Amino acid sequence: MLKKLLGETALYGLSSMVGRTLNFLLVALYTHKLYGFEPTEYSVMTVFYAYTAFLNVIFVYGLETAYFRYANKTEKPQEVYNLLLSYLLITTVVFTALMFVFSDSIARLWGYPAHGNFVRWIAVILAIDTLLALPYARLRFEKKAKFFVMTKVGNILITIFLNIFFLVICKELAKNDWISTWYSPTLGVGYVFFANLLANLLNFVWLYRSFWEFRFRFVWQEFAPMLRYAYPLALMGLAGVSSQMLDRILLQNTLPAGYYAGKSAAYAVGIYGACIKLTVFMSLAIQSFKYAAEPFFFSQNEQKDSPRVFAQVMHYFVITCVLFWLGISLNLFWIKDVFIRNEAYHEGIFIVPILLLANLILGIYYNLSFWFKLTDKTHYGTWLSFLGALITLLGNLWLIPILGYMACAWVTLMSYSVMAWGCYALGQKHYPVPYTTGKILAHLILGSLIVTASVQLPADWGLWLFFPNIGLLGVYVFFLFLTEKELMKKVL
Repeated sequence: MLKKLLGETALYGLSSMVGRTLNFLLVALYTHKLYGFEPTEYSVMTVFYAYTAFLNVIFVYGLETAYFRYANKTEKPQEVYNLLLSYLLITTVVFTALMFVFSDSIARLWGYPAHGNFVRWIAVILAIDTLLALPYARLRFEKKAKFFVMTKVGNILITIFLNIFFLVICKELAKNDWISTWYSPTLGVGYVFFANLLANLLNFVWLYRSFWEFRFRFVWQEFAPMLRYAYPLALMGLAGVSSQMLDRILLQNTLPAGYYAGKSAAYAVGIYGACIKLTVFMSLAIQSFKYAAEPFFFSQNEQKDSPRVFAQVMHYFVITCVLFWLGISLNLFWIKDVFIRNEAYHEGIFIVPILLLANLILGIYYNLSFWFKLTDKTHYGTWLSFLGALITLLGNLWLIPILGYMACAWVTLMSYSVMAWGCYALGQKHYPVPYTTGKILAHLILGSLIVTASVQLPADWGLWLFFPNIGLLGVYVFFLFLTEKELMKKVL
């Protein structure tokens, strides 16, 4: 079973890795001195996508996970799919219409009153993503990982092409009269949203069979228990997004004027948003694991040795993520120059190792959180997520005026750590799993010491930093050989 999980994780990871890597290259474009945006303009994209993350949870309201739960309990999963997609279709039309009607007011609320058109584009993007959520979930449920990968990578490639087309090619050709009639360089970051919208529309082409086979079903008696299962997950999702995205919004609204000499709050948000992008490889490792693990844990739940398997999964997951954390953190001295092409953004690079560790802890929380999904006690997840959101809110309100965007990184780490500890404590009471807690802590502590040692090295060494950092990474690899002999034998 572990081999099967590993294989599916690798496939989902391939789509995420190729997609996120290619998408990550857009950071170099977005921060380019000629074709990209200054931090103040980049903040528009950072803030709008932060709000979009909240709205995405509201639009889907937990029905994606509900599909896995109820499709596994019936011999007619197509009927579950039809029922859930029918209700999603109705609510999506309502939510999208409301965003269109109040687009200008929403833009003012988000702090960018001149960009009501961006809000309308975001509404369409959200509608498309929502209607595609269940078709993609069904691909995962039916183990069609290869097709899932193909469509995801195809979408990313189209998105990248459209970004290059609008931000580079059209900008160069804008001097000609024929293109200036429909292309406006002043739209700037708006073309990022427009490219996203066009690329997402093409997903309907890939997944047309999912809609061709769809039959509208409106049966409240069947939907009601699914909604009762899903709405705590939706609340948990909102709280979870708060832990991940609220810091951008709070940084924009609570950073004292003049905290960074001669720079606005929007400028600081732009720097923070760009530096967060350097955590993409940790995020994709966690996301690809989550894609494969969600259906795996549900299917494995009935097996007698499932707790032992879950513990093994956690152990190997942590080791893999610590390697990602160290690999990125110890190479930031050259990664920042390659992928963030405007030196104005480099002043915030020191927050990246902290955010990488925070994402690692979030991955541990995702691993731990399956106990309340498997036992239908999702309300525990809701409370844990709200606890994390509360820490994010209060911590940032307190520390942003003192530490600036450094506060956002430390509070994120604190929030995820408390959530993971709480989930572990509750899980051991309601669904005991023999996790290798001592070993996991040892890996995290050693990783922290290695990153701290690397940060102390003089920045003016330049590329010579490569050699001491390789030595530091070697310390962790040696630790693996000492403590994980069986694992290293399998790897070799």
